[in-house]
Amino acid sequence: MSGLFSTLGSSVKALNAHSRAIEVAGKNLANVNNTSYARQRVIYGDRGTVVTADGAQSLGLEALSVQQLRDSLLDRQVMRETALKAGFEAEQDILGRAQAGLGQSIDRSASATAAGSNASTGGLAAALDDFFSAFQSVASSPTDIGERQTLLQKAAILTDRFQQTDARLAQVQSDVDTSIATDVDDVNRLLTTIADLNAQIGRIEVGAPGTAIDLRDQRQAKLEELATKLPVEVRNSTDGQIQVVMKDAANTDVVLVDKADVLGAVAFNGTDITGGAAATPLAFSSGRIYGELNARNGAVQDLRDSLDAMAQQLVTSVNAAYNPSAIPGGDFFAAAGTTAGTIAVASGLTASNLRAGTGAAGDNSIALAVAALASQQFSTGSGDAIDGTLGQFFSRSVSNLGQALASANSRVEDQTNISNLVKSQRDSVSGVSLDEEMADLVRFQRAFQASSRVFSVVDELLDTVVNRLGN
Repeated sequence: MSGLFSTLGSSVKALNAHSRAIEVAGKNLANVNNTSYARQRVIYGDRGTVVTADGAQSLGLEALSVQQLRDSLLDRQVMRETALKAGFEAEQDILGRAQAGLGQSIDRSASATAAGSNASTGGLAAALDDFFSAFQSVASSPTDIGERQTLLQKAAILTDRFQQTDARLAQVQSDVDTSIATDVDDVNRLLTTIADLNAQIGRIEVGAPGTAIDLRDQRQAKLEELATKLPVEVRNSTDGQIQVVMKDAANTDVVLVDKADVLGAVAFNGTDITGGAAATPLAFSSGRIYGELNARNGAVQDLRDSLDAMAQQLVTSVNAAYNPSAIPGGDFFAAAGTTAGTIAVASGLTASNLRAGTGAAGDNSIALAVAALASQQFSTGSGDAIDGTLGQFFSRSVSNLGQALASANSRVEDQTNISNLVKSQRDSVSGVSLDEEMADLVRFQRAFQASSRVFSVVDELLDTVVNRLGN
């Protein structure tokens, strides 16, 4: 009689264990397309044996725990590769916007040191060519008022192109600052969420390590989302909570989250990203914010600097050729406008007072001198602002941007492949396999049915013992 009751109890335990396994398999199947979910499995355990008069008797099995199949090293590698990919994508996006702001079509097959202007067409390059061509036309017909008027129109178009291009590039940089500010807000929100999840995991796992499985999935998803903004590192604690850290310039840990506490908000001061309790400047080389800063301070700023140098050389050279005697108020371009954003035709210059030469009415020496600047070779070694001709210098500057964008496109493509490979490796460990879970579900269902059959048989035996043997 006691043996039947013991067997009945063991059957109940087995039913509970198989029921839990079926529940977990169903949960896995429900999350087959959830990239943030790590596969779970039930760990069975033997409840032990007891010695009876009839010999050793098993106490049956039970579900000891639910195990989450995660590889922490792969999780960290995914975070690193995700940060690199996000940085490259941000840089790619900003360089693409800068190229659009140029208003140029770029031939990336042209060499960055090409002697001609074949690396870019349209936009500022065309306006520069038209400007010198207009001076050549004035030289051919120095007294033609129509040619002079055309020259002033081409000069106005050129200065407008300089100003508009510089304004668009400045707007790209301003948009980057706005985007970084938004990303910083997202970072602080994620840090707060991670700290809250830490607190919940710590409370649940007191005395039961590793049991807050779903919360751990949520925390890992937030960490990977955070890694797209900043390349954070994780330090594990024995109570299931973590520290989120970054590095400063001395390669020292700057703790952003310490278990349930956020140690100072991340901030952007226009130049640096700071964080931690002491608002320490953070050093990093990946993540979306890094890509944005790198593009803003790198290729985009280099292009603006090149345009400024080109504008300075244009104004200086044209004014020197147009006003060789340095007559006060006799310059072609306003002397104060020596940057791309400020270049302008001198006020008061009209078709009637525009000079084609220094002598008689038919003299074209000034117009020829200015037109010759289109092919003049400049050198920074001789004190000039640029190297090469104006057209060559602009061509190189634009080609450099085109090559930087092409390089960014290539890095994004390569990094996407690497990220996908690492995620595939993690999925082989943590991902849900539809076929495997369906097989497990059938197996656990059959085990549940077998335990149910044992339970029914024991119930029939007990019914026989209790109700029928005395009749």
